[in-house]
Amino acid sequence: MAVENGRRVLLASPRGYCAGVERAIEAVERTLQQREAPVYVRHEIVHNRYVVSELEKAGAIFVDEVDEVPDDNTVIFSAHGVAPSVKQEAAERGLAAIDATCPLVTKVHQEAKRYSREGYHILLVGHEGHEEVVGTAGEAPDDVTIVDGPEHARTVEVPHEKLAWLSQTTLSVDETLETVAVLRERFPRLADPPSDDICYATQNRQSAVKRIAPQCELLIVVGSANSSNSVRLVEVGLQAGAGRAERVDGTGELDVRWLDGVTTVGLTSGASVPEVLVQEVLAWLAAHGYDDVQTVEDSHETLSFSLPKELRARRA
Repeated sequence: MAVENGRRVLLASPRGYCAGVERAIEAVERTLQQREAPVYVRHEIVHNRYVVSELEKAGAIFVDEVDEVPDDNTVIFSAHGVAPSVKQEAAERGLAAIDATCPLVTKVHQEAKRYSREGYHILLVGHEGHEEVVGTAGEAPDDVTIVDGPEHARTVEVPHEKLAWLSQTTLSVDETLETVAVLRERFPRLADPPSDDICYATQNRQSAVKRIAPQCELLIVVGSANSSNSVRLVEVGLQAGAGRAERVDGTGELDVRWLDGVTTVGLTSGASVPEVLVQEVLAWLAAHGYDDVQTVEDSHETLSFSLPKELRARRA
């Protein structure tokens, strides 16, 4: 049925929280319920300002390094994972540590350790300095070289040619494939990981954006600036045909001028974004005449992860 004013919103599905993010946030919430506040979290538990702020209100304290955690306290490691040296430091301090690393990131860590044991040098496709990349590289620091995109792949130097590649889980699927293609052209014997490292949620959200982007004069991605998968959704949307794509943390960053001449707005959110923020953007759009919302479902997600073992035992 045609909309009277011709304006509509295409709401991408799936969007928002993935299983790893849900697990990590619940790990902090349950720890706060079971142990006296404060509870310390090394780095942001997930890359979303709203989530971090809400957990801070509940009693979580976010720190940059383990040495900032007072003695006899609990520290939670974020969903992005940490290097073994960080876990060792916490153990030496006698801190009660809860590892909320996403199981899909842990899988990449295990692959890095295995390739290192087998004598491979690992080309880790990812963004230099990203927490996940730092943690993965820390599993085999002498055997990892980070490759930050296709251009870097053309010049990266390696110590020998027994090589394997792994990747950060939140990258653009297309850019990762392009980077690996460049590496393989230079190093034909490059070994592939046993399974795709780009996480299912990252792939699904990018696929959903590709489906709606060609119909959108404006694509809005809800997500924080330090959220790799949210930033990638903007890039994927533009590459897939969106006239314009903007990332916002919430309604406070929306600009009514973006709506000039726009009939169709696409809306999605990164894997660390709570649905409440998406609903607030929908309300803002409705107030500006975009009250016809059509959900476009690209895939259906059912995966869930169990809590870290320390919390499972307490719950039992």
